[in-house]
Amino acid sequence: MGALNEVTAYLLQTGLGLFLILVILRFLMQLANADFYNPISQFVFKATQPLIRPLQGFIRPIGRIDFASLTLAIALQTAGIMLILILNGLANPNPITLFVWGAIGVASLIVKVYFFAILASIILSWISPGGGNPAVYLLHQITEPVMAPVRKLLPPMGGLDFSPILVFILINVVEIVLRNIAQGVGLYPALVMGL
Repeated sequence: MGALNEVTAYLLQTGLGLFLILVILRFLMQLANADFYNPISQFVFKATQPLIRPLQGFIRPIGRIDFASLTLAIALQTAGIMLILILNGLANPNPITLFVWGAIGVASLIVKVYFFAILASIILSWISPGGGNPAVYLLHQITEPVMAPVRKLLPPMGGLDFSPILVFILINVVEIVLRNIAQGVGLYPALVMGL
């Protein structure tokens, strides 16, 4: 029975984790005002719309911040934590603790998405600079709101852009803070997708 629970937990975490990444991508694309007509953007919006549409009826966006997507992401993360706890026969914490754990997991996953998006942008800029691939364009749109302010602080020197190094340092600092907060509220990292 232990192996069956482990396999079930793994499959649930994988499926839920993949969908959670799509919801977070949707949140970040709306935050960055990404091109809706990009085929990848359209896929993300169509895949997530069935669960986000009901929330949009009563959770309205403020500016570019789509609170319906953010709410769904936290709900998915929280549901994943609850399922893992139930499958392992562990006690369920109170709803406020579960919500805090879910919010920490979503924040951590957002940071990881930025990390890998910036890394992919750097690698793709070396491989095919100025490429017209929709994925490259979308990565640039998602990362630019984070990169632009840092680029103003640290302009290119000698044709080299050192701003990603500073962004990676800031991402590591945020990850350390999130891990310490998680530890402070008793969150076991294996329960959360993205921590």
